[in-house]
Amino acid sequence: MLNLGIIGTNWITNQFIDAAIETKEYQLVAVYSRKKEQAETFGKPYGATIFETKLEDFANHPGIDVVYIASPNSLHFQQALTLMKAKKHVIVEKPMFSNPTEWYAAKQVAEENDVFLLEAARHIHEQNFTIVKEELTKIDDIKGATFTYMKYSSRYDQVLEGQEPNIFSPHFSGGALSDLGVYGVYAAIGWFGMPISCHYFAQKIATEVDGMGTMILRYPGFDVTLLTGKMVDSYLPSEIYTLNQTILMDGVNAISSIEVIDRKTATRQERATPPQENPMVDEAKAFAKVLNHPEDKKNQELYQSWLLLSQQVNEVLKKLRDDAGIVFDADKI
Repeated sequence: MLNLGIIGTNWITNQFIDAAIETKEYQLVAVYSRKKEQAETFGKPYGATIFETKLEDFANHPGIDVVYIASPNSLHFQQALTLMKAKKHVIVEKPMFSNPTEWYAAKQVAEENDVFLLEAARHIHEQNFTIVKEELTKIDDIKGATFTYMKYSSRYDQVLEGQEPNIFSPHFSGGALSDLGVYGVYAAIGWFGMPISCHYFAQKIATEVDGMGTMILRYPGFDVTLLTGKMVDSYLPSEIYTLNQTILMDGVNAISSIEVIDRKTATRQERATPPQENPMVDEAKAFAKVLNHPEDKKNQELYQSWLLLSQQVNEVLKKLRDDAGIVFDADKI
């Protein structure tokens, strides 16, 4: 049983804890928060008994094995470093770090302290994500793809009122690409590999980050177009195009439908399996398998594949931001 600690007391943390408990591989033991009362209110219903307001005390507590970090994006790096230097494994909510400089520095600290550095990009661990990947191995004539994930954020109301909430702030490494666009980037690289070039046509908002935008990832022989946004809602599906077939999905962030449509026969075949009720269960299971059996050769290979994908996604996110002129405070250090 893995003793789990958490940083961040929001809805996504609740969802991860519920998923972790459902796997029967974790138990929540510790919560870090700037306010002890908030930590206790959040953690006691789960049976947690360790509540810390100082990160160093939290990191050095001997009763914690792994920590899930779901704080504002700009805080991930220093929190992860502090925890890994204290020999704790970390699961960092996507996007893991603000830029490649942070990413490579964190990887080095993980290696020096013999701990796992895991990015919580939950959708790549879901069975339906793997089914799409398997379908693509049967195809050698990809012509393109369009992935869409745009969802209005209630915090954009604050931006319209002249405020700067964390999720829309360059000080906290926010914006539509960081929050939602990352799902599409992960899907593209996870299914097609690294693009040869990438461009981002972003619509900047008053806070100087992107409220929405269109990305184009260029591959040899085809392009992948990614639509993302937090200031509008979209109901478009996502598609992958081949010469004779179209793979139609209801999204890439959480796939519950995969239809393979044949152009010549006009037939439609459903490939998806019923998704987990809690979309983080598959992710939590995958991490537990590696954390509990770190010496297993297949687990080591799996971990390295996750790490490489995380690195590639981080590099592409930075290139996209550079193309759009979006600068985080973390980029200036």
